[in-house]
Amino acid sequence: MDDSQRIERRLASLVSEAGGSGCAPGLAAAVHHAVFPGGARIRPHLCLAVARACGGAASPGALAAATSIELLHCASLVHDDLPCFDNAATRRGVPSVHRAYGERLAVLAGDALIVLAFETMANEQACTADRRLALIGTLARAAGMPWGIVAGQALECEPQVVLSDYQQAKTGALFAAATVAGAQAVGADPAPWRAVGEYLGEAYQVADDIGDTNGNAEDLGKPTGRDAELGRPNAVGHLGLVAASTRLQELVARARAAIPECPGGEELRTRFSGFTQQLLQPRRARPAA
Repeated sequence: MDDSQRIERRLASLVSEAGGSGCAPGLAAAVHHAVFPGGARIRPHLCLAVARACGGAASPGALAAATSIELLHCASLVHDDLPCFDNAATRRGVPSVHRAYGERLAVLAGDALIVLAFETMANEQACTADRRLALIGTLARAAGMPWGIVAGQALECEPQVVLSDYQQAKTGALFAAATVAGAQAVGADPAPWRAVGEYLGEAYQVADDIGDTNGNAEDLGKPTGRDAELGRPNAVGHLGLVAASTRLQELVARARAAIPECPGGEELRTRFSGFTQQLLQPRRARPAA
C-alpha cells in the first residue's frame, strides 16, 4: 500500500467512526464533505516522507500524526471559507461546507475536525506515552497561539499585517508540524526539521498567492482574486509576480538545503528538486473516498 492509500484509508476510517451511530447526521455529513474529496494531501505526505527519511516510514505513529495534521488542515479550510472570512462558494472543486450544509454546521464541522485531530493522536497506542505527548504538543503549537493556524486566521482581522508573520502562522505552522512530527514519530531529533517545514510552508503560501492572482477557479477548485477583493496579504501584491516567483524558488531551495543528515536525506533532497513545479501545478480535488 502506498502513502496515498494509507492516508486516504486512515482518514476514511477516522471520519466514519466519528460520524457513526449517535452522531447528528448533518454534522457527520458536513465533516465527511470537508475531508473528501481531498486535495493533494501535501502535509501528510510530507510528514510520512520525513519519517521515511529518518528511517521509520511504516511507523503507526507517523501515520497518526500525518492524518491528524490533515484533519487540522481540513478544519482550517472550512473556517477560512465561512462568510465571515472569505465567503468562498467552492473548495476543491465542490461547494464549500457552509454552502452545502449551512453556516452553523460548517462552524461545528471545523470544530469537530480539530477535536478529532487531537483524539486521533491521543489514541495512538503504538506510540509510547512520552512520544504521544510530544506529538500532541506539536499539534497544539501548530493549531493555536501565537503562531498556529488560529492565530494566522486572526491576523486577517488586523488593520496591518507583516506578510511573513501571516504566512508563517496561516500556512507555515502546519508544514512545520508535518516535518517536526515526522521526525518525532520515529524517535529522531525534531529540532532541525522545523526550518524545513517553515520554508516549505512559506513557499506553498507564495504559490497559493500566485494562483490567487494569476490562476483560474476551475483549475484551483476555489475562487480566485479573493485576496485583492478582501484586502488580504498576498506575496504577488507585495512583491510583484516576478519577484514572488523568484521568492518561491528560493524558499524551496532553502528547504532542501535545511534537510539534516539522515538515512534518507539524499532521496528527500532529490524529491525537493521538483517541488517548485509541483507547487505551481493546479491543485485539483481527488475522487471522493
